[in-house]
Amino acid sequence: MQWGDLLLGEDTPFVGVQLTGWDDLPALDGGVSLRPTQHGGWPGPLYAQPRVLEWDFYLLPDFDAFPETLRTLRRATTIRQYEQPIVVQLAGTRLVMNGRVTRRSLPASTTYTKGEPEGTLVWECSDPRRYEVTEQSEWTGLPVAEPGLDWGAIPVGLEYPIDWGPTGSPGIAGAFNAGDAATYPTIEFRGPLLRPSLTQLETGRVLEYDIPLGESDVLTVDCLSGKVTLNGVASRLYTATPASHPEQSFALESGTTSLVFRALPGFYDPLATVTVRWRSAYW
Repeated sequence: MQWGDLLLGEDTPFVGVQLTGWDDLPALDGGVSLRPTQHGGWPGPLYAQPRVLEWDFYLLPDFDAFPETLRTLRRATTIRQYEQPIVVQLAGTRLVMNGRVTRRSLPASTTYTKGEPEGTLVWECSDPRRYEVTEQSEWTGLPVAEPGLDWGAIPVGLEYPIDWGPTGSPGIAGAFNAGDAATYPTIEFRGPLLRPSLTQLETGRVLEYDIPLGESDVLTVDCLSGKVTLNGVASRLYTATPASHPEQSFALESGTTSLVFRALPGFYDPLATVTVRWRSAYW
């Protein structure tokens, strides 16, 4: 495991005994309503609570290095108000979460005084999903029609194969979520652009913003937090059109999602693009 700059587990002084909560499902909030005149109830939605990771470990015996090893552990597991990445590699798979240390237990037992303490670290991760370490991205420009062949200007003695002209572009990007949980992308619309929109073909969900973007402008949509910012600073959430869905509903389900990039009808600029960034997510 890696917590910030601190390596834990194999080939480190901190030897893992057991990690609880990693491959388990997180605790769930159920939505079952009991039937007043019958057995059972009506099933409602299930929502995952924050994931809690508990790691039991012991220190390799090295009495000379023991004080500095303890100081390193204490510095890395102090109280912080922000989350940071924790990367876990198990069974050949590396996944990452963001969390905070909420408990550090180092009982001062006889093994402690011998320089071989046993302890426990607990992390709480507000987002219970586990993510691929490597971020994926896809981009596309606005659709371009194929010009085809000008039949009125076919030269005499035309030979096959015929050159039908340059290939067009449908303005579609494909985002593949290899995990088993929905993941929330970050979307960047780059100008020049008028009324940018992105549509999921499979679900019909749309993000559309009534805003003009210059050549140097970037409109960023964070679908996890629901924020929409221009050039990373100014909020432009209010520019969402009536056709636009809530940003936090624009999740990428497992498998491939086809994303259609469009602008104001009749507008085209070859520099206009949309970039979608995401990580595959797992329960």
